[in-house]
Amino acid sequence: MSNQTTLAGALDALEKVARDAGIDPATARREGEALAATVAEPSTGAFVDWCAETGRPASAESFQDAASSGRRYRAAPTASMSLLATTGSAQAPAYAAALGDVAVAAASLGSADPRATGNAATASAAQLSEPAARAVPPTVGDEVAGSLLQQLSVVQRKLAGMGLSGLASPGPAEPAEPADADPAPVAAAPAEPPAEPTPDAAPEPPARTVEELLAELDALVGLADVKAEIHRQAAVLRVEGLRAEAGLKSATITRHMIFNGNPGTGKTTVARLVAGIYQALGLLSKGQLVEVDRSELVAGYLGQTAMKTAEVVASAAGGVLFIDEAYSLSGDQYGREAIDTLVKEMEDRRDDLVVIVAGYPLPMAVFISENPGLESRFRTTIDFADYTDDELVAIFASMATAAEYDAADPVLERLRELLAGVQRGPTFGNARYVRNLLEAAIGRHAWRLREIEAPSLEQLRTLEPDDLPESTLVPPGEEVPVGVVDLVTEPVTDAGETS
Repeated sequence: MSNQTTLAGALDALEKVARDAGIDPATARREGEALAATVAEPSTGAFVDWCAETGRPASAESFQDAASSGRRYRAAPTASMSLLATTGSAQAPAYAAALGDVAVAAASLGSADPRATGNAATASAAQLSEPAARAVPPTVGDEVAGSLLQQLSVVQRKLAGMGLSGLASPGPAEPAEPADADPAPVAAAPAEPPAEPTPDAAPEPPARTVEELLAELDALVGLADVKAEIHRQAAVLRVEGLRAEAGLKSATITRHMIFNGNPGTGKTTVARLVAGIYQALGLLSKGQLVEVDRSELVAGYLGQTAMKTAEVVASAAGGVLFIDEAYSLSGDQYGREAIDTLVKEMEDRRDDLVVIVAGYPLPMAVFISENPGLESRFRTTIDFADYTDDELVAIFASMATAAEYDAADPVLERLRELLAGVQRGPTFGNARYVRNLLEAAIGRHAWRLREIEAPSLEQLRTLEPDDLPESTLVPPGEEVPVGVVDLVTEPVTDAGETS
């Protein structure tokens, strides 16, 4: 990786920033390794490089496990990133930048693959956009947001340069150095992103208010019924808090919730906002979101599962624990052990923990009904409807903008054509589907620019209709590396939610 910092170096830099930010370095490294694995997943032979860079014995299984747990980071910030942003930490931009560097380094693992470039671009945007959104005061917010946009532009240029070098001769693990490669190392001084204000120069931004968080909720595409219910919940909890302060009796209101909906309908995004709203109302001390699934709660042996689940719940204390596909805990003794532990922890931490379970409507109804402890604690159910074509187009445009790409009307019209031909059903990925399309388009964009020695800024930013996949078959005469595939019929496998 000529002129590129290795993944090992980027992970070491991430650990250093984590120490400065008060984050457990081991936790930060796990997040970084998972992020790297999910970015590099499409690249042939990436698991060999990933294992070498992380110090593990060569194992495709450990790589795939990490990639699976990290897929949500292509669409949303890591738990540590969310915590730093939520608490207004001055280290949040540095940590986001370090995660971006990890994503860039991961895109070079294995044989060159444009899909890895697309993954890295959207993952970097997901991490870098979080602290920008949290920077509220006009002066501080403008400076931090400007710093992060500048950092995202740097990431984009590095990816473009790296993608061009790797794609000029598909296959070799060590591509030639591109003429327009960014001269700075990928992970150079991540603790000090360009133009970041020092703690002495600007105060830390205050926590966002309920009104600001609800405004962010209202700005999301679609979800009209969901927004109305969250507004209602916020109003009820606010009044109950005021009654308690006035010394009046208050009804015990269960804050835990069930989110029903198909993949990619915005459940995680809304859960993150709920965490912030509850924190702003004084119901939670931190307001971070910890997102997990069965694999992160269940261990290989009975007895270990209880410990593993308790550790996960402890990491979510003060915030929201979001359990995706929670119904997968049903049906075996390991899952029951996790549920029993969860119910106990919910009771022990009832004053400073909210649990949101999510999944398909029917399996979730069965899951809740099977356990009296769950049924008595989850009284609020919110249904997330599938997005319309117009909403999916708006989401795609928003994602592209967040990743520093321009998707003009011709691109969006091409997207509408693709959406019109997609069969909808319970497995349709909704916003996750269009995110996959965007990642593929970014990869094809890099492939399209492979022979341009010094692309202009406009060329680096502009997506074209042909960048969107057309079919599962490669057109005659067009040589595209393995990994650039049409995602129109690709099954949804991501674990993370999007928008």
